[in-house]
Amino acid sequence: DLAIEVLSPGKANEDRDREVKLTLYSRRGVREYWIIDRFTRTVAVFRRTQAAALDLAATLADGDTLASPLLPGFALPVAQ
Repeated sequence: DLAIEVLSPGKANEDRDREVKLTLYSRRGVREYWIIDRFTRTVAVFRRTQAAALDLAATLADGDTLASPLLPGFALPVAQ
């Protein structure tokens, strides 16, 4: 399972996506969670680890390419 969030403006919204939803998705067995920050043009990629939790795997920026083992053949430049 893959969950994707696009951050809305405001600290409360960011905190909800970065903390509350991360914990919820981790408990529910989501295998990968992307948080897209359109203001800083970054993507935080969290992946399930051996510890059965979602951990930060990468923070991608404009020059990087977003790919996932859950989506074979998918690759998207973050700048797009």
